[in-house]
This record gives sequence, structure tokens and C-alpha cells, in this order.
Amino acid sequence: MNLVLKNTYFLNVPALALAFGLAFGPPPARALPLSIKFESLVMDRPAQPLKLNVSELRSKRYGRRRSSSKSFSRTQTATAGSRRKKLGANSSLFGTVETQSNNFKPFKKWSGAVEKMAREQSDVGKFKKRFNKWVIFLDGLKGKDRMVQIKAVNKFMNKSKYILDNKNWGVKDYWASPGEFLAKFGDCEDYAIAKYMALKYLGHDAAKMRVVAVKDMNLNIGHAILAVYVDNRILILDNQIKIAVDSRKIRHYQPVYSINEKYWWRHRAS
Repeated sequence: MNLVLKNTYFLNVPALALAFGLAFGPPPARALPLSIKFESLVMDRPAQPLKLNVSELRSKRYGRRRSSSKSFSRTQTATAGSRRKKLGANSSLFGTVETQSNNFKPFKKWSGAVEKMAREQSDVGKFKKRFNKWVIFLDGLKGKDRMVQIKAVNKFMNKSKYILDNKNWGVKDYWASPGEFLAKFGDCEDYAIAKYMALKYLGHDAAKMRVVAVKDMNLNIGHAILAVYVDNRILILDNQIKIAVDSRKIRHYQPVYSINEKYWWRHRAS
């Protein structure tokens, strides 16, 4: 899901999801016109994973050093920070205004990945036999502190190889199930889905997790991450960042939509 952004124009919700590689049926009945500017998207080579630590994420120089877009300035960073402060650190993801819907008709690839996950789990014995290493790893985390589980799952899955969908599956965009990802690896949304299912297997509430499509303001590309809501924090699990990071320490992501098995949310700047 690494995408170069060009030619700014306004998108409605179906066009927005299509831009992120989703197959579409009829537009959601309750969808509203998207009031934020986004851009047309062209497939590009994947960005190299970012090797970050906590001190780098806290540094005010991080956004300026990594920025590949002239439009991402200190002013924008400060505005984003003040917006989060105004709304409350954890009132919403990255301080955006969220519109919730349970109409999943536009999100056929997400729904397909969920259906494939359900089929894989229908024969647990077969799944465990095929992916024994992964299951043993997860079983070893059962009963441990939630933060220990989250950090361990993020670290384990981030060791997987990044492979673009057109090379892996012969199509521009494919949302893989955890079993498919473990067998053939994948790209950003596949990491996020596999982490989502790993934490769900460990007993984490699926309603408190979301796969999030974002615009990377530094690299000027589309990307996907997993957001996990823990107590009063939102933790971001990202294949480009080695550690699980509090969302308040990230300034370069602009969420577009987020989704789990119960709802999806459109995100707009406040």
C-alpha cells in the first residue's frame, strides 16, 4: 500500500477507499462527501523500514529530518500538535474527527480477509500444524501482561519480509489473511491484519483494535498500520517502526479511514 500522491482533488468515501486499493460495490448509504483534500495515487516502490527509537520519536527534529515533502513544515507539525492538545490526547486517533459506520459494502477486500481468517480458524488443528512456529510463539504469550503481548507480537511480525502485492499475488492490491501472510509474507496492511489476529487470538478485544489507512506526510505515500487502544493510550503497531509507539509521539501520519470487524471510521482534520 505504498503510494505516491499527485494532483490534489476532493474524494468521496467510495473513491477514497478505491484509492487505497479496495474493490467496490455500491457506495455506503450513509456516506457523506469527504471534506478534506486528498490526492490521486500511483503505485511506487516501498519505502525502506524506518529504524527508530523512542528518543528519535521524541525529537523535534524527526519530522524535519525525515520529511521528503516541502509541504510538511514545522508549522504543520505544530498545528497537528495543538489540535491533539485541544481535542484531548486520546479523544480520537491522531486528534481527528471520526465518522462511524457499520456499512462494509465498500470494503470488500477487508471483508474478504476477515472471511479467510474465519475459515482458517474453523480448523484450528490444521492451522496449528501448518503454522506451528507462530502458534507456539503466541501460546507462550498467553497469561502475560497485555503490554508484553503487544510489544512481542509487533516485534515478531516485523521480522517478516516485505513483499509488494503485484510480485506476491500478481495484482496491484491484495489483503492477505494471517495464514497467507505467514506462508508468503506481504505488504503493510498484511502486517497490520496479522498483528490484529494475533492479538485477538491472545484475548485482546477486537473492538479496541483498528487497521488504519494513513497518509505518511513525510514520505508522501499511503500506508497501513494497526492501532490498539490500551487504557488511556492508543498504541501504533507499524512495520516501519521497530517498537510499539504511543500515537501522541507520531506527527507524520494523517489517518484517512480505520476499520475493524464491527465498524469503520472516516477521519477528518478537526
